[in-house]
Amino acid sequence: MRCERRTPAAPRARRTAAVPGAAAVLLACTVLPAQAHGEGASGIGGGLLAGLLHPLLGLDHLVAMVAVGLWGAFLGAPAAWLLPVLFPLVMACGGLLGIAQVPIPAVEAGIAVSGIVLGLMVAAAARPPLAVAGAVVAAFAVFHGHAHGTELPASANALAYSVGFVVSTGLLHVAGIGLGLLVRWPAGRWAVRGLGGLIALVGLAYLVGR
Repeated sequence: MRCERRTPAAPRARRTAAVPGAAAVLLACTVLPAQAHGEGASGIGGGLLAGLLHPLLGLDHLVAMVAVGLWGAFLGAPAAWLLPVLFPLVMACGGLLGIAQVPIPAVEAGIAVSGIVLGLMVAAAARPPLAVAGAVVAAFAVFHGHAHGTELPASANALAYSVGFVVSTGLLHVAGIGLGLLVRWPAGRWAVRGLGGLIALVGLAYLVGR
């Protein structure tokens, strides 16, 4: 009597179940760019895209936000997660002030100074109390948020735009935390401190160039 060899059912089931998931991913990848292209710089899609890109297109914004993650990684828990959460929350409040056209003096100078101060904190491996570090980060977050808010595209959805720049900021913090993990090794610690010094120089260049 000959035994018939059968294909195991479990792998076949897994392959079958993966087909709808793959199709959904491909459909999403097709629909989202089409929606963004169709709406241009207006509406929800355009507002979200503009918000996501805004922190990435200004080097003064970008380096300060990475510095928050680097400093949090240097300080360790709970600062490693508290500072990157506090900054976007306060920044969103600053963004609302900017959208409402509430004036704040010396916003651009404040953004440049944020790069200088946060970069120096990383370069010096400064370890102030958590309340002090939180206050420094929150104060600078207002300037960054206000700048984002005042530059809201006229036809863009304000809520989608705000969500976009908050999400983008969070991702930059995560990038900073990832780089900050190098402090676990002596050579990496000096590399992160050097990066902090470079961020401070970028902030200084923006401040002098105003």
